[in-house]
Amino acid sequence: MKVLPDLSPYNLEFDYLPTTWDEGLPLGNGQTGALIWQKEDKLRLSLDHVDLWDERKMENLQGEPYKYSWVKEQWEKDNYKEVQGLFDAPYNNAPAPSKIPGGALEFATSSFGEVKKSGVSIATGTGMIEWESGVTMQSYVHAVNPVGWFKFEGIKEENFSPGLMIPAYNLPGESEADNPVTGQDLRRLGYPQGVVEELDNGKVYTQKGYGDFEYQITVRWRKTESGLEGVWAISTNLEGKQNSKELTQTALGKGFLGSFPTHSEWWNRFWSKSNISIPDTILQRQWYLEQYKFGSAARENTPPISLQAVWTADNGKLPPWKGDFHHDLNTQLSYWPSYTANHLDLSKGFLNWLWKNYPTFKEYTKTYYESDGLNVPGVSTLTGSPMGGWIQYAFGPTVSGWLSHHFYLQWRYSMDREFLENEAYPWFQEVALYFDGISEKGEDGKRKLPISASPEIHNNSRQAWFGETTNFDLANIRFVYTKAAELARELGNEQEAEKWESILAEWPDFAVGETGLLLAPEQPLENSHRHFSHLMAIHPLSLINWSGGEKAKDIIRKTAQNLKTTGSSAWVGYSFSWQGNVQARMLDGEGAAETLRIFATSFCLPNSFHVNGDQSGKGYSNFTYRPFTLEGNFAFAAGVQEMLLQSHENFIRLFPAVPSSWENVSFDGFLAQGAFQVSATKVNGSQITANISAAKGGKLRILNPIDGVCQVNGERLEVGQVWENEMKPGESIVLSFVK
Repeated sequence: MKVLPDLSPYNLEFDYLPTTWDEGLPLGNGQTGALIWQKEDKLRLSLDHVDLWDERKMENLQGEPYKYSWVKEQWEKDNYKEVQGLFDAPYNNAPAPSKIPGGALEFATSSFGEVKKSGVSIATGTGMIEWESGVTMQSYVHAVNPVGWFKFEGIKEENFSPGLMIPAYNLPGESEADNPVTGQDLRRLGYPQGVVEELDNGKVYTQKGYGDFEYQITVRWRKTESGLEGVWAISTNLEGKQNSKELTQTALGKGFLGSFPTHSEWWNRFWSKSNISIPDTILQRQWYLEQYKFGSAARENTPPISLQAVWTADNGKLPPWKGDFHHDLNTQLSYWPSYTANHLDLSKGFLNWLWKNYPTFKEYTKTYYESDGLNVPGVSTLTGSPMGGWIQYAFGPTVSGWLSHHFYLQWRYSMDREFLENEAYPWFQEVALYFDGISEKGEDGKRKLPISASPEIHNNSRQAWFGETTNFDLANIRFVYTKAAELARELGNEQEAEKWESILAEWPDFAVGETGLLLAPEQPLENSHRHFSHLMAIHPLSLINWSGGEKAKDIIRKTAQNLKTTGSSAWVGYSFSWQGNVQARMLDGEGAAETLRIFATSFCLPNSFHVNGDQSGKGYSNFTYRPFTLEGNFAFAAGVQEMLLQSHENFIRLFPAVPSSWENVSFDGFLAQGAFQVSATKVNGSQITANISAAKGGKLRILNPIDGVCQVNGERLEVGQVWENEMKPGESIVLSFVK
């Protein structure tokens, strides 16, 4: 059995209990989540479930004006206030559709004295608290089953039991309108007061939501020799969902300890997939915490990671940005680390959700874009319906193109032929058909979008639309046609491959200037901005690579330098994570490490949650607010992985962006494109050993990883030379690179 690393150095550990929900101790299983914190003088477990949604339709997203062509017409007439009033304002003003909170458990713990310590053991996803009186509490959300557990020991109070606290959907007083970032008042949803039913050693809360939707929280408990243990669950009336009463009754029969083995076994399997060892303790600890959160937030059979995943705000308000599915970078960045870190089972959940909502996306494409093929709303509900917002990205014309990237990565890292045939290539076909349908010919004879955008550039003003195709949209389009041809050829369909390549040739090249990649033709990035939409061709889509010759390197250098020149004043946390990935792609280890360290130390709360604004007071950004979202966390993890292993250039780079001071570095169980599993160790900065296995066989290609001429298994390898070996399915090989 594989020996797991000691994860205790990376645990969350405090000598207090957090006093706000967004600093709470996070537990989750991709479907159900909990945050442990102290509210006033009580211990609070905020409970959440991915299916808790208000899915009312946006009234403005219907009728004749609800069309891309109408938006273009108003833009051309300089009548853009009509567009803002119809599309943008309702998202800000309406409380729903939105993710909604569940409820909470509270325990009267003031008699236990001060909290001595609290934390989370990431090895098993277990929260722990110890009070000065000696009372202890343990809690976990079961990794496999949709229930959560708590267990107190050392309690002397006879009547100690949890209170079931309900959200403020129907409190007295007037509701307050606020904005989507700080969260709107829950009372604006208009729900009736929920009902709490008493059971023998238990409680059930039933809450009616919008329309026919209803959810239920059940908690049950029992006395033990040393205290109290209990179990809770959330269920909805959605088809096929188990009732929380039944779930908790069954679970309580097994008990806290009886249920724990299957929970810990899942986490053992998760942690056995991959690990790292680097000398930077800040980056290493943050990477493990990101892996823990990813394991808590993603599953193959659950919706993708939303803005807050299974940790919806518990502050009497709706979550920041309504807790929705933002596909203008948030969902995409959240899955960046899953491939190299060998969690393809969890990344598959994103793609399964996209296919599940395929009919909704087809209807949206036909209605709004008046086109065949497939696009996806940039801001969507649980079931994939459009929600509105700044339409340049909420209804972005190339959203499905960026999402195609994840289908491609799932294929390249798994080399799963069935997935390629039944999911990856069909998705590319549909998106390519859509781009073909909405494009038009410009004066130069090249294809273009009727109007184009670069997400969040110029916010939601008229200037946010461009008359020429932006580099962001163009990167997504060129990626789709390039990879559609590649996948068609892989399947032996030469005719379709040539068709896609023929259409690709009709699109222009990227707009490049003195500052590298521009926003659009004649439009450089002149001011600091959080979203690096213009450099999509460099990262993550890998259309312009460091190995592409001096011209490619020059574009990458100038683009990166312009980010530095315009500065980070308007950046948020994910901007630093993204920049760290770009620097790693430039083989700049020192720069990547420094940037990722800024993210970890300045844009995260003590529990490791990314909160967008600079919390350090050091002036890295003018944004200092703290709405919690997850994409910056997971993009950080991907950045660390890019420093250690890269495989996007049709060959593998071992330790490509490791600072010179990192003499001893290793990783275990990483995946490279081609379904090669790689474990590697760098010793004394000059000797590298790699163990590589080929799940599906194929040609292994590794660039000389030594700064100089080296010997690899007795063969001389020059600087810049690639070592090749044809491998059979299941074959393993050990390579030693010595200077």
